[in-house]
Amino acid sequence: MDATKTILETVDRLRQRRTAPLVLELDLTEGLAEGPPADPLGALLSMRKARLTDVLSGLKRARRDPRVQALIVKIGGVPLGLGMVQELRTAVVKLRAAGKLTVAFAETFGEFGAGTVPYYLASAFERVYLQPSGDVGLTGVALQQQFVRDALAKAGVEYQLGQRHEYKTAANMFTQNRMTEAHRESAARIAESVTEQITAGVAEGRSLDPERVRQLIDQGPFIGAEAVEAGLVDGLKYRDEVYAETVGEDARLLYVSRYAKSALPGRLPRPAADVVALVHGSGSIRLGRSGRSPLGGGGAMGSDTICAALRAARRDEKVRAIVFRVDSPGGSYVASDAIWREVVLAREAGKPVIVSMGDLAASGGYFVSMAADLIVAQPGTLTGSIGVFGGKPVIGELLGKLGVVTETVAEGANAGMFSTTREFSDGQWERVNAWLDRIYADFVGKVAEGRRLDRDRAHELARGRVWTGADAMRHRLVDEIGGLEDALIMARRRADLPKNAPVRMYPRMHPLERLRPPESSEDRSAARARVQLEAWGPVARIAADLGLPAYGPLVLPGSWTIR
Repeated sequence: MDATKTILETVDRLRQRRTAPLVLELDLTEGLAEGPPADPLGALLSMRKARLTDVLSGLKRARRDPRVQALIVKIGGVPLGLGMVQELRTAVVKLRAAGKLTVAFAETFGEFGAGTVPYYLASAFERVYLQPSGDVGLTGVALQQQFVRDALAKAGVEYQLGQRHEYKTAANMFTQNRMTEAHRESAARIAESVTEQITAGVAEGRSLDPERVRQLIDQGPFIGAEAVEAGLVDGLKYRDEVYAETVGEDARLLYVSRYAKSALPGRLPRPAADVVALVHGSGSIRLGRSGRSPLGGGGAMGSDTICAALRAARRDEKVRAIVFRVDSPGGSYVASDAIWREVVLAREAGKPVIVSMGDLAASGGYFVSMAADLIVAQPGTLTGSIGVFGGKPVIGELLGKLGVVTETVAEGANAGMFSTTREFSDGQWERVNAWLDRIYADFVGKVAEGRRLDRDRAHELARGRVWTGADAMRHRLVDEIGGLEDALIMARRRADLPKNAPVRMYPRMHPLERLRPPESSEDRSAARARVQLEAWGPVARIAADLGLPAYGPLVLPGSWTIR
């Protein structure tokens, strides 16, 4: 009898657990991962991070789940990109519209620092609470660029770089000592566009007049009590007070990502169903496989990995459409072109390809996107940058100051062309510029073809200029404003799939497959990522000339982070 009673009590507890009211939680202290890790180290480093795809899936499911009563999100810590913030805001607004309580809590929106974007996220919630000691750093948008040309010259370093064209400003920090007119024009428009988006979002979320929000931005930052008086937050509360007010006695707390992965009651998986493939491409684009440096620099989008994923999705009979999620500042032209080709082949195979842009899809990030059937971006996505730059640092003078003697034996007039110890000759510089002209012409030509634009119009929109997603849509460089959820809806619609058609991640691999050598380039395990110590770009060459190890990838600065 005792055993039977214990079993019944256990069953009853499990039943109550499955049917109890739910309050979902999301802790953004560690940030969010854009997609699945590209390598084992990435998986280790992101263990405490929720994935954006899981959060969006969980919030979508919560809208129609009667068990879910509320959502509490802790905002703070690691900054999120503007595109990701806008994706979360949209999901929160839809959850509010479904009648669920949404609560944002922060210890501070910028502790004696900028907090505009974190507060912009919070403004989408029905209630916004701030710890009594916190502040609201609503101060607007500032884009800052540092220039190191004169500092490098003092050290004996000069950069020889060509660019196509005047708005391709990523290399300006090495070749200029202040903003050019084109650089300032582009940056000013980005700041203006982002400010318009933030002002409109805060005004709508907090039921304030847009002009009043613009005034508040100029008055910030705010002490907590001032923020309450201005209507920016609803109250000053500690975490325990927020939870005591929001979570009922019978409610069960559950992280959104765990909720997203839990099975729906009474629903079984459908392994034979047609699916939408989701391919994630994050980080700087390079030849080879995706990976990262253990000593910093983040992940990389390897052309081998992404091409294999797109190829596998194209050949899978169950895949009816492909969503390609792109979050990249660009990188290798050749690697970008290889990925572009796989997108074209997928379309030619009759499988619609929808690109969903994250925070950043610029330069090579736009190159890999432009052949898609549809491009979806957030208003604050930074995209475009259709152009190219290239060259090298010249450190011969620096080496001489350090007492480093370099001697070269070569066969071939241009064998030492890419050495960083000497400048390009006039003939070599002509070859560099011919290379840049060829790449730019190819890039603009493919933009014109993919976006159905006149070539002159494509060049006018290109010239290396960075656009926000909102401006890019006005210029037909993107098709729709929206996020990953919108892209999946469009993909299902294009493929005539039901609204609840499942999504399958690519490449599909069991973890153990990563440990065995691939049988061929067609083997799906050939797409596996790798962990390695390596350096990219100028740092690798300089370190080699100095006889030093170069650890960690370097991406030339020039893109902006908006906080």
